[in-house]
Formats: sequence, C-alpha cells, structure tokens
Amino acid sequence: MSVGLMIAALAIWVGGWWANVRLARITGNRWSGLAAPVIFGTTLLVLWELLVRALNVPGAILPPPSAIGLAFASNLPTLWADFVQTFVKGALSGYIIGCGAAFLMSLAVDRSDFLKRGLLPVGNFVAALPIIGMAPVFVMWFGFGWQSKAAVVAVMCFFPMLVNTVQGLAAADRMQSDLMRTYAASPLQALTKLKLPAASPFIFNGLKICTTLALIGAIVAEFFGSPTLGMGFRISTQVGRLALDMVWAVILVAALAGSTFYGVVTLLERAATFWHPSQRGR
Repeated sequence: MSVGLMIAALAIWVGGWWANVRLARITGNRWSGLAAPVIFGTTLLVLWELLVRALNVPGAILPPPSAIGLAFASNLPTLWADFVQTFVKGALSGYIIGCGAAFLMSLAVDRSDFLKRGLLPVGNFVAALPIIGMAPVFVMWFGFGWQSKAAVVAVMCFFPMLVNTVQGLAAADRMQSDLMRTYAASPLQALTKLKLPAASPFIFNGLKICTTLALIGAIVAEFFGSPTLGMGFRISTQVGRLALDMVWAVILVAALAGSTFYGVVTLLERAATFWHPSQRGR
C-alpha cells in the first residue's frame, strides 16, 4: 500500500468537499449549479484512480479509470458497432414501437370503460414480469438478431407508457370537458384541444421512464443470445476473459447513450410543455 497515494486521495477528497460546500452557498448562479456535479464527479474519478493504485487492486477486480479510458480509446470501432447493434437497432426501435403502440392503445382505452377496467390490471401484471424470464422466450420466437431485443424493449415500454398516457388523458378538468361539450366540440376536437395538452406532462413522463427501460432491456436480452456484437454480448464475453477494463468501457458507452437519450427527451418535453407550471423557472 502506498501511503503517499492515500494521503493524496484524502487531500483531494477534502479539497472537493470544500469546493462543493462553497458552491452550495452561491444561489441564483447557473454556472455554480453546473460546476458542483463536475467537481464531485472528477473527485470521485481521481479518488478511484489513486485508491486502486494505492491498494494494488488487481485489474481483474476493479481497473483504474485510466485503464478504462485506454480500453475505450483503443476499441472505438468495436464499441461503435456494439452501440449501433444494441441501442439503435434494439433499444431505439423497440422504444418507438412500444411507446407508439401504447399511445394509440391509450386513445382507445380512454374511450372505453371496458378496456380501462380490463386492460390496465393486465398491464400492471405484465409490467411486473421479470425481464430475465421474458428475454429467453423472445429470443426463441424472434431469433438471435436485433428483432428479439426490440420485442423485449417494446413489451417493457408498452405498459408504463400506456398507464401514464391513460392517466394523463383522464387529467383534463371536468369543467373544461363540460365546456367543450357545451360548445358542441367533436371527440377529435376535445382530444386535440383539451385532453392531449393536459396529458402532455404525463406522456413525457412515460417517455422518460421508458428511455432507461429500453437500454436495460436491450442489454439484458443480449445475454441470452445475440450475434457476435452488442453491448450485452460484449459484457458477457469480456467478463469471461476477466477483461474488466473493456467491460467498464462498454458500461461507459451505455451510460453516455442512456444519459443523452434521457436528455433529448427532456429537452423535447421543455419545448412542448413550456406552458406547464412544472416547466416554469427552469
């Protein structure tokens, strides 16, 4: 164990703590709000690097961030191919299919008490099914390509999106609904002028929930069968080779993709629901 590295790690932790305490006292400054997580994250990475080297932790257990960065930089073509296979083909296509089908179904559920009382309880039951049980079945049905992963993602996204959208469509004020009927508004006019605007925050909440579910579902589904590429395939094979630096590089790609995906949906939400009270002051 290196005493010098341990002292340096302690000093960096104290310095990062002091900087964040000072930033927390600054209010009304946008840059201070951005600097705090950057300092905190950088402090954790430096501590990780120093402690792993000070304690001589084997790379097969926990590689330092520098080794992970090297594996990331030296395997960019492989990581890009895995990203396209898992995120673009599996997660994104399943996300679009699942969320789109759920939105259309929610419009029918909103018009039918039979569907509302019958489908939603079944949806809650299906949503509780573990993905580790569904993934092998879908791989057997749709094959080892990206189609089976998209099917898993579509099922995972369908019911959270359905429940949120149905709740949103029912959130329109009763007095406003009565006013629309008084003006002899058609069902389509009531939907586009009243119900969909009122449901927008709920719809985007479902979309944001499904961004994380989509990537998780696609990666886990690849553990049960995939071509010779994909994030889940890469993680399972590299763990078997004890190449933890490559595993963490794949995790880094997944984290960047998931965070970017969530951020894009959040920006779309702010642009589409700028009038809503939840978006004011942001």
